[in-house]
Amino acid sequence: MEKYGDGGIKISRKNAIGMDELIHQYILEMKLAAGVDRQLIFGAWDKVSGAGMYTTGKFFRDGVLHVKLSSSVVRSSLSFRKNDILKALNDELSKEELFTGKQEGGPVKDIIMR
Repeated sequence: MEKYGDGGIKISRKNAIGMDELIHQYILEMKLAAGVDRQLIFGAWDKVSGAGMYTTGKFFRDGVLHVKLSSSVVRSSLSFRKNDILKALNDELSKEELFTGKQEGGPVKDIIMR
């Protein structure tokens, strides 16, 4: 990139980057990664568990997803599938391009359902 005298920036094709990389850099520069990652985890929970309509609260810290459910029947059903849901949740997040918290074994280490 070259700067013009008036402060404008000239972008040449040889320095051009894709929009996906630009958005990723913006998220990191503006320190939005933690919030974006948290929202992606919550969205993945709704998609993978199928219990989005029964979920009344979600909280994520230190690799543990805390989920509050409005139905004890749903909670019981999900607790039997907890390991499968955990694996599917981490698989879903690994496919997400905007997710910055990719780690070996997945970012979500445990799920606590209340």
